[in-house]
Amino acid sequence: MADGDSGRDVARRVADLTLDVPDFPQPGIMFKDLTPLFASGPDFAATVDTIVAHYGRDTFDVVAGIEARGFMIAAAVAYATGVGVVPVRKVGKLPRQTLRQTYALEYGEATLELHADAFMNGQRVLVVDDVLATGGTAEATLNLVEQAGGVVAGFTVLLELAFLKGRERLKPRSVHALLTV
Repeated sequence: MADGDSGRDVARRVADLTLDVPDFPQPGIMFKDLTPLFASGPDFAATVDTIVAHYGRDTFDVVAGIEARGFMIAAAVAYATGVGVVPVRKVGKLPRQTLRQTYALEYGEATLELHADAFMNGQRVLVVDDVLATGGTAEATLNLVEQAGGVVAGFTVLLELAFLKGRERLKPRSVHALLTV
């Protein structure tokens, strides 16, 4: 049975539109493909509405999306609430002065960047991504938001891989996952 922080109906919708892709991006990894959810207009809209309802329209000033699928979610949530959207990118993709954080992945290492002037001091930032695995990407992003002067208003993902214990790594910060497997 599907479970998540916004209830079983929401979790089931996400689960039904998630495909398992074995051995991607390398052998032994089971990739969770959420593109069928993004491709379904009514389901994607309901997903965005769920995120907005969870936090409330007036609890954040801007949405930060983590490369790459987090961009789609962040842009939709930002549009739905009338706020701006900020990209958190892989190293070398942003054109101005950046803050940088390197972290371990479940299958390697990566570096994220954020424009140093992405937020006004104290601006409330909702951070969104597609999947929470080990928590390295999320932790790096939340740290970057705070280094840039933002205040993390929340962190939400469509899918949490609980067996990788990413939520534990992010404590005491809270995590909102629509589906936890």
